[in-house]
Amino acid sequence: MSRVKQAVILAGGEGTRLRPLTTTRPKPLLPVLGVPCVEYVIRSLAEAGIEQVFLACGYRSEDIRKALGGGGRFGVDIEMAFEKEPMGTAGAVKLLEGRLDATFVVGSGDTLTDADLGDLIDFHIRKGAEATMGLTEVERPEQFGIVGVSPEGRIERFKEKPRTEEVFSRVINAGTYVLEPEVLRMVPPATKYDFSRNLYMDMLEKGRGLYATPLKGYWKDIGRPSDLYLANMDMAARRPSTDAPAGAKASGNCYFGQGVTASAATVRDSAVGRGCILEGTVEASLLLDRVVVGKGAMLHGCVIGENCRIGDGASLRECVLGDGASVLPRTVLAGTNVEAGSSI
Repeated sequence: MSRVKQAVILAGGEGTRLRPLTTTRPKPLLPVLGVPCVEYVIRSLAEAGIEQVFLACGYRSEDIRKALGGGGRFGVDIEMAFEKEPMGTAGAVKLLEGRLDATFVVGSGDTLTDADLGDLIDFHIRKGAEATMGLTEVERPEQFGIVGVSPEGRIERFKEKPRTEEVFSRVINAGTYVLEPEVLRMVPPATKYDFSRNLYMDMLEKGRGLYATPLKGYWKDIGRPSDLYLANMDMAARRPSTDAPAGAKASGNCYFGQGVTASAATVRDSAVGRGCILEGTVEASLLLDRVVVGKGAMLHGCVIGENCRIGDGASLRECVLGDGASVLPRTVLAGTNVEAGSSI
């Protein structure tokens, strides 16, 4: 069992690219198979032997506190740490400097992962590193920080959000770190400061003990509604399939939450939340809890927030609806975002 007992989860972002879904909830509470994505991170930390988790929160932090409680059901102690103003990733952890008294882990509430963090911790200790970065590989690395690593695991190159012509690797910074507390002395107080843009560049220039190793397990950034849909599909594919409700013709990779009812519904490659009522066709879509899809309605490539109503005969293609939105019968929409509580 790891001797590392503390962790910080960064959960302060507003999730602007996920609006209107994040108008009414913080990004870490977006569900994957009915479970807030931050819970997957907490459970990974608990499995690695972490006992105390600080949640560095900003936007809608009270929602996160209510959803997670004190952490007892995860086997950890959760403490909330509030930012009065955004301080950047490293700046947010700097605020906790006085509470972090030994090697600790930093995770992200904005990503979905069930990675083996114990393996990452073991690598860090084995190398005698000051900071160790978890890595993963993606198809399009331009939106991330790409990393070049020596055979021994020392970071040699790092480029944040490279242009296409600057890409030298598809291996990226996964936003999961193991750090020694003295590293925080390099972070200036009361200053907006990032791990990737600032601290790690500084450590690289000074030849400090900056290492990296691939994460073992699933990892996905949930930056856009389409990413949230794909994360749900990925996790559904990795877990035992759920039975389709009576009256639903299901095909492909599907997930159904509890209490879904259906009448002559067709569902393909979709995740359907708890208590939904389906009477139409749902394809390549994600429905959160208590969505009503009317008779003859058609959804394709959509992400639908909680308590939404899709009228009879409506047709939606690649739309995102905030919580409580409604679409009138026989309405045709394509590529439309509908704000929470709106009717269209």
